[in-house]
Amino acid sequence: MGYHEPVTTPSKPTREQPTVSYLDLAARGARLKFELRVTLLALSAGLPGVALCVLLLWLDGYTSRVQWTVDLLLVCLWLGVAASLKNRVVRPLQTLSNILAAIREGDYSIRGRRAASGDALGEVMLEVNDLGATLRGQRLGAMEATALLRTVMSEIDSAIFAFDPSQQLRLVNRAGEKLLAQPEARLLGRTGEELGLASCLKGEANHVPYTMQMVFPGGAGRWEIRRGTFREGGMQHQLLVMTDLSQTLREEERSAWQRLLRVMGHELNNSLAPIKSVAGSLADLMKREKQPADWREDMYHGLEVISSRADSLARFIESYSKLARLPPPRLQSLSVGELIQRVASLETRLNVRIISGAEVLVRADAVQLEQLLINLIRNAVDAALETNGRVEVEWIRQNGQVVVCVKDEGLGLANTTNLFVPFFTTKASGSGIGLVLSRQIAEAHGGTLTLQNRSNMNGCIAKLYLPL
Repeated sequence: MGYHEPVTTPSKPTREQPTVSYLDLAARGARLKFELRVTLLALSAGLPGVALCVLLLWLDGYTSRVQWTVDLLLVCLWLGVAASLKNRVVRPLQTLSNILAAIREGDYSIRGRRAASGDALGEVMLEVNDLGATLRGQRLGAMEATALLRTVMSEIDSAIFAFDPSQQLRLVNRAGEKLLAQPEARLLGRTGEELGLASCLKGEANHVPYTMQMVFPGGAGRWEIRRGTFREGGMQHQLLVMTDLSQTLREEERSAWQRLLRVMGHELNNSLAPIKSVAGSLADLMKREKQPADWREDMYHGLEVISSRADSLARFIESYSKLARLPPPRLQSLSVGELIQRVASLETRLNVRIISGAEVLVRADAVQLEQLLINLIRNAVDAALETNGRVEVEWIRQNGQVVVCVKDEGLGLANTTNLFVPFFTTKASGSGIGLVLSRQIAEAHGGTLTLQNRSNMNGCIAKLYLPL
């Protein structure tokens, strides 16, 4: 019998079994739910003790009935303790989750139980309750501030519009509704082009007001337009504020006319009253059958009074015409110092002291500016002559302007309210247009004119501000 080599038959290919590492098991455990992990940990904690007790019972030779009874009690106790431990760990976390969900939804009335210091879980509950109370106070403050803002916006006379980046209207106040003659519900969501406000939204918002003549369903006139930006929800919005200047200008115009008519009525009555009285006296004189010996003198005197008052009325009308016909200034380069020197030399009643300043050039109408300075210096000299005081003129550079100061040592002004009211005067022979005409000249040159009492001594100081 010979030696035969063992024959090997090829086995069927088998599927390679995957190898499970401890890292995979840890990753799988991390993907388990928190409640299941707590349950497994609780069961794992009691498993060695229960297993040991069962093993000892079976090895000590107890009867099967005793062994199964005790084993069943141990298992029930083990599962009960594990379930209780799970509830004590999971339930507070579920409560915290419900409280945080309520806070996220804006309900701050839910509070956590057993919030007490000295306990880890109690400290967490205390902090969550305090967080809810803080957010509730902040939300209440924000709601009150929003309500106040809406109330203020609704009461503002200016029309306010807020547009999102796509130029759709997101906010409008009551004045805006009135301007567009539509309720808020029909305006929100519409574009600036549909509302007729596209021209107001062009260009970059630079917070610089400008005016436009516009017509809207709720009104027409000249509007002052202000544009700004603000952010809401991380998006930049445009704020458009429109103020109707027509009503303000009409009120100012009406007030100016009322002051003018009041002064004109006063001046006319001052002239017409003596004319009427003298004319009535002359008419009675002519009706007498027997004329007195000096009736011609009375007649001449009465006619002189009528003529004098008529001349006064003519001068009054001429002054008004002069005030209304002020031509626009013809600007040219002028030296302020030379102009003041020339005007001061025209005053011969009093030596006007000039305090020289730096050389300053302005663009102005020489004739009009000279007339303005003549009026100021003449008024100052009139006041200084009453007290034997002095008159000083100086000029300084200040904030891109030249300030010309005319100071006198007179009695000062008892009332400065009506100084620039046309035809108002405190002089017996004054026309009441000098200061008004002077201020018009100053404003025509882009400047302004003020007159006030001096603070450190008697007298007045007139200040003329002109741009350099």
